[in-house]
Amino acid sequence: MSTPLRTLGRITGAPTRLVLLPGAYMGAADFVSAGFFSAITRRRLPIDLLAVDLDLAMISSGEALPALQEEVLSPARAQGCRNLWLGGISLGGLLALCQQADSPGSVDGLCLLAPYPGSRLTADAIADAGGLACWQPSAEQLADYEFRVWRWLQKPPADFPVFVGYGAEDRFAAGLREIAGCFPSTASQVVPGGHAWPVWQLLWEHFLDRRFLPT
Repeated sequence: MSTPLRTLGRITGAPTRLVLLPGAYMGAADFVSAGFFSAITRRRLPIDLLAVDLDLAMISSGEALPALQEEVLSPARAQGCRNLWLGGISLGGLLALCQQADSPGSVDGLCLLAPYPGSRLTADAIADAGGLACWQPSAEQLADYEFRVWRWLQKPPADFPVFVGYGAEDRFAAGLREIAGCFPSTASQVVPGGHAWPVWQLLWEHFLDRRFLPT
């Protein structure tokens, strides 16, 4: 029997809940120390924020997202949460995209901070096919969650709200620009900096100030 997911946050029954997934070698506590929770408190926003720990072993085995659905997302719906968003940083952002790709309707929006665009092998396979618009995924490719994310990005629902933020000097900037380009220009924000916490903290402030989340 797998160990239940560890989460950080306080559920108050607010109509909006945002679940955040950390990047590789990060934990839920990093969102606290980076001021993500205090930024909501400071603005007095009626939003419940919940950060989840996902270890790399669970991600590699494919257990992470089913556990997230069963232990976090489904209970939120059962508790009457009307606006359920999922977000993440780096690898956590890629996993948030995968959750939406694999389980449409499980969340109502995405907050993606420098979402990892996938491996070079994935990027090269899509480029070799003539780019995202021309690529037709094989059944073998669709066994890989990175490819499933890119298939969803080929035609995301026009009315599905997404925020994509990243640093202009991020080492994954090329892939991040391509992800952002799948959505309206108003859905993205680029700030100076690289793949680092100061950038993600600034983007979080922008996300909250732009009122993407319904309250």
